Amino acid sequence: MIEEMKYDDIRPYRDDEIPAAMQRIADSTSFPLLASYVFPDMDIQSVKEKIKSIRTIHEFQSQIMFHMNTQVINRTMTEFTYGGIEHLATDTRYLFMGNHRDIVMDSSLMQYVLYNNGHETSEITFGANLMQSQLIIDIGKSNKMFRVERPGSNIKEFYRASLYLSEYIRYVICDKHQSVWIAQRNGRTKDGIDLTDQGIIKMLGMSRLDNKVDSIAELHIVPVAISYEWEPCDVLKALELYERRQIGRYIKKPGEDVNSILTGITQPKGKVHLEFCKPIERHELVEYDACTVGDFNRAVAGLIDQRIRNAYRLTSNNYIAHDLRYGKPDFADKYTEEQKQAFMKHVCELKQYEENCDIEALSDILLSIYSNPVDYICKRKYPF
Repeated sequence: MIEEMKYDDIRPYRDDEIPAAMQRIADSTSFPLLASYVFPDMDIQSVKEKIKSIRTIHEFQSQIMFHMNTQVINRTMTEFTYGGIEHLATDTRYLFMGNHRDIVMDSSLMQYVLYNNGHETSEITFGANLMQSQLIIDIGKSNKMFRVERPGSNIKEFYRASLYLSEYIRYVICDKHQSVWIAQRNGRTKDGIDLTDQGIIKMLGMSRLDNKVDSIAELHIVPVAISYEWEPCDVLKALELYERRQIGRYIKKPGEDVNSILTGITQPKGKVHLEFCKPIERHELVEYDACTVGDFNRAVAGLIDQRIRNAYRLTSNNYIAHDLRYGKPDFADKYTEEQKQAFMKHVCELKQYEENCDIEALSDILLSIYSNPVDYICKRKYPF
């Protein structure tokens, strides 16, 4: 407990903090909307009493979050599958490092699979910029999310924040004996290319500098690949990339992060697959023991990328977008005419932005979000 107090500013809630958090959730003005989505067959008062009766994190995850995920799967997906659970031991704690396509659903679906297969759920990184309201804080921290600050440009501040995060992750896995989920890069993948930021590997090693191999090996990294038929927030991502190309930067609008969370949860996703890849083993890391620290970090990032690339599942939309973007029917055998028409209809919805955007350029960006994974996976166009 004394050690955990060091991290009081970022850690998830403890069980003794859950009752007060449940009361605040039940009293929130947004509660009726949330309750009707998660428990559509129950009246609001009954759901409120259910929430207020919860006393532990396990109860919150099993009685609330489990049903939330079930509703999202049933309402927004035509199919949800998963694989690789056999690679995980129930008595081992892991650092799950996932490709990051959706703010909430990537880690939430992973938790759902872990819970359904008798594994302990993990703690989850959650950006401080997303914890904008007490309701989001209460739901997030009750669901094992911990706060991650995005440091500014000051080098000393960046170093301190990175070291603090590194120390906390190692503490959770090695001392607290809980697993952790973290994205392979800072922020969601918006261009469809899942590449691990070697800076993440550098950050992980900062909390143990005596032996770079042991430092990474004891975290038991498990790459996790999630694939969506319909890219979460695809239009929002395309608009962001468009603005970056036009003015060289992107300025977030008020409430944009919350809107992205809600859009990612409620929009149609089609087929979704989550794959636990084989853990990064110590013997694989030893091969790079003679490397400099920088080259070692790049090599570890490459191992993660290879596993995620091999586990990622392309869908009809990826092949359709590639053929449309390049004007060649290279993958015509991978989809039907009906699927193609549905995708083209979705692209045509961009016309609503023609007053402020070059629709041809915006459409190309949207197509690239879906087509880039084909080049990345099938043609190996991008480096690892």
